[in-house]
Amino acid sequence: MNKSINSLYRKYRPTKFSDVVEQSHVVKTIENQIKNNKLNHAYLFCGTRGTGKTTVAKIFANAVAKLLDIFEIDAASNNSVDNVRDLIEKVKFPPIESSYKVYIIDEVHMFSGSAFNAFLKTLEEPPSHVIFILCTTEPHKLPQTIQSRVLRFDFRPVSLTSIEKHIEKILKKENVEATKESIKQIAKAGRGSVRDCLSILEATLAYKSDKFDEQDVVQILGTVSHEKLNELGKAVIEKNINQTKKHLESIFTKGVNVNALVRDFLYVLKEMYIESNNRDRIREVYKSVAEIELLIKYSQDPVSMFESVCLLA
Repeated sequence: MNKSINSLYRKYRPTKFSDVVEQSHVVKTIENQIKNNKLNHAYLFCGTRGTGKTTVAKIFANAVAKLLDIFEIDAASNNSVDNVRDLIEKVKFPPIESSYKVYIIDEVHMFSGSAFNAFLKTLEEPPSHVIFILCTTEPHKLPQTIQSRVLRFDFRPVSLTSIEKHIEKILKKENVEATKESIKQIAKAGRGSVRDCLSILEATLAYKSDKFDEQDVVQILGTVSHEKLNELGKAVIEKNINQTKKHLESIFTKGVNVNALVRDFLYVLKEMYIESNNRDRIREVYKSVAEIELLIKYSQDPVSMFESVCLLA
């Protein structure tokens, strides 16, 4: 069957607050502000990629303004002082068909220093008809003078359970069958980002459009199954060198993404820690693997580095 899977993230992007995956601490506060007509003039939405910052900003904007009074600005490509001066001139004009003009500024940390200085004046004395929603993955890069003049919300990484349920709903609508383990594998790989999970799901559906299992997801991700990682973990924890070598050889003869492998192996070790009585040993192994997680990205021989940790932990 030929399915259209073009941009699942856009297709299933929430259009109302009740559809947002988690982030209730943000959604409820904003809903109450809208209901009581007690809106701030500027908001700061912080959080890692794919956690719903821009989505919630758009829903918020649509709740208080109409299309002609909503403006989206990408600070990555509009970050100069001249861009901000142009913005300052435009915000002075009243809205066309709403009570408010809403400006969503994405990746606001990309503003230059002079751009922030120019923008500060508007934040200090904003027109009563303007609402700014600043979105960023790196709030520490914003000057304190900016941060002190906005209402800040921190978007949390979305839980595995919520992402798995979200994927299940989408698969049901797309009329696609998938095993529980394959859905869990996608959710884990997204590391709290709904958008990243849906990108992985898209790639999987391009590979297997009507039905897929964990092995199909593993193939897309360039990693190995939960079962194989569990077997490797047991061998390492028990200091069984022969079994560890055997599992490592099996893993690397298939060609894997070592960064993804380390990430997934750490997740398996966490699961084993929760379920095991031998927690001291598992903690020891986990620490050894975690220490190379960042280093392995820049290693000339990441395979040997991972193998050494497994054999010597």
